[in-house]
Amino acid sequence: MKTTTYKYYILNIVTAIAVTMFFSCKDNLKKVQKIGVSENEPIGVAENFNLKHTDSGKLKVILISPKMLDYSNRDFSFNEFPDGITLDIFDDENKKSVIISDYAIIYNETNLIDLQGNVKITTNTNDTLYAEQLFYDQKKEWLFTNKPVKFRQGQDLINGNGFDSDSKFTNAEVLEVTGIITLDE
Repeated sequence: MKTTTYKYYILNIVTAIAVTMFFSCKDNLKKVQKIGVSENEPIGVAENFNLKHTDSGKLKVILISPKMLDYSNRDFSFNEFPDGITLDIFDDENKKSVIISDYAIIYNETNLIDLQGNVKITTNTNDTLYAEQLFYDQKKEWLFTNKPVKFRQGQDLINGNGFDSDSKFTNAEVLEVTGIITLDE
């Protein structure tokens, strides 16, 4: 066999191996990222979390939490706040409403926030809602629960089993009212 023919065979073999390897490689970036990370574990942890959101140069939201767990590595991704949150929301006139809860979870795909444990919302007009669990639909800007609530609006303290309202409390409704107490100021 001539050296040229031998080189030709070697070049064809190397080319065949290289082409085979090139076409057999898949985009396994997600798998590589998950190596060493259990699917039940968060992909990230933030401590002493303090997020400020602005829009057109105006402060709109301040979210404070001792801990945030990022589960964006899951098929149905979410962020969990196991030690609770304090959320300050500012309207267009810079008036502040405050939301506090012992626990919160934000589902990224549905934009639904689940607030649990000693949930308290105080609006800039001093209307106050107390609940053990409350959901907030960010797309519809709607609050709701079917759990017991206390809602203080003006001098009235309304007890009931459920709540439905827009985020500004202009259409607030306590469902299944169990009692109304008028407070003296």
